Amino acid sequence: MAEVSASSRGELEAKVREIGRLLEEEYGRPAPRRKLRPLDELILTILSQHTSDANSDRAFESLKARFSSWEEVRDADPDAIADAIRAGGLARVKAPRIKQLLSRLSAERGSLDLDFLSQHPLEEAREYLLGLDGVGPKTAACVLLFSLDLPAFPVDTHIHRVSRRLGLIDLTTSAEEAHGVLESLVPPEEVFTFHVNLITHGRRVCKAQRPRCDDCVLAQRCDYLAGAGTGVEG
Repeated sequence: MAEVSASSRGELEAKVREIGRLLEEEYGRPAPRRKLRPLDELILTILSQHTSDANSDRAFESLKARFSSWEEVRDADPDAIADAIRAGGLARVKAPRIKQLLSRLSAERGSLDLDFLSQHPLEEAREYLLGLDGVGPKTAACVLLFSLDLPAFPVDTHIHRVSRRLGLIDLTTSAEEAHGVLESLVPPEEVFTFHVNLITHGRRVCKAQRPRCDDCVLAQRCDYLAGAGTGVEG
């Protein structure tokens, strides 16, 4: 895991708390997401890779409408699965990945659900998910946070970019490494709110190109704006 960029961890944790407070004042506390069972959340997150939320939601609903159970998806021809999830993009890649995942779970567990993960602590549940083919840190964190209410911190492109600009992570910290760094800094009870509000801020204000620094509620806490060299990549 990459080292955090601040000289004092205590100072960095205080900075995270202040950023969280400012973001909440600006955007409020986000409404809870639609709660899906862990396997459903995992499939939805796979469908969300390299596409928009709207497209992945459409693909997921189409898949659920086409097949009455995950067992049917497991036993279906990959072309039929690809046809059902076409709205999500990369259907020819995602269809066999989903089929293989379901086949493996069925063989290993004897049933197609991941509800048993709710009985495990965060690190054990994460380790299991990361052991599945095609499941990386972000996908695992989405299942853990959104379905299992465990304080894992998913890092997407918005969070990676904004966190670097704010100086919460440095330029050498990859998106994969950022999961662990940010998860260790944000209080567990604030992970969901901080995650959602940081994404909102990245979409509305701290954009990849032409960030709206004059309108930023975090301007006084931003290394990039202060010229500390965190950069605008992302």
